[in-house]
Amino acid sequence: MIGRGSLWGIRFLALVIALLLWFFVSLQRREQQSEKVIDASITYNLPTGTTLVDPVQDVRIRLRGKTSRIRSLNQFAVDVVVNVPEGARGPVEVQLSADNVVVPEDIEVASIEPNRLLLQIDREVQRSLPVKVKLMGEPAAGAVVGEVAITPDEALVSGPESRLRDLRWLTTSNVNLNGHALDFEETAVVVSPDPLVRVLRPTMVTVRVPMQPPAIGESRPREKSP
Repeated sequence: MIGRGSLWGIRFLALVIALLLWFFVSLQRREQQSEKVIDASITYNLPTGTTLVDPVQDVRIRLRGKTSRIRSLNQFAVDVVVNVPEGARGPVEVQLSADNVVVPEDIEVASIEPNRLLLQIDREVQRSLPVKVKLMGEPAAGAVVGEVAITPDEALVSGPESRLRDLRWLTTSNVNLNGHALDFEETAVVVSPDPLVRVLRPTMVTVRVPMQPPAIGESRPREKSP
């Protein structure tokens, strides 16, 4: 059996624990609120077969919450999600709200800037385009560049229909002529002139550069890049 003194000791300990719990819970409830402004990246969920032309990459968000949580909040824990409706084409205005922002449960979204986005939605298409070599430098010993061959000489690209409509060709990464007097061959990367146009295949081509000795008394021509 527990003596009366021991029973009162247990009751006193329970009271102390209850008071401590009440104190810490009350302290958390009374904790000061703080705000933090971050630049959050935007994730676009697009209908199949569409793409965005010059999309807004991020927005500025003002967040509010307990000081301890706000201070430890990592900007990569916040994301903005925009769902583009099916069938949308051309200019589409999207209104942003707290529903578009993914944040921890104890963080409040106070404001979004800008809170309206004007999106240009285009059809995504594929097309084959010719590849042209990009030469740089000067051959050695007065050698002259012959007719350059590229294998393969076309590449498949994908991008907005409006951007591909006026695109005529792709280029390779720089092929350096410096120090070359004899025929040579190297691998070059296929480069798109438009960041919204992706090179699908091939991403690399083989460039064969024939070199010819200069004719006697003939001045050495300078190579032109496309």
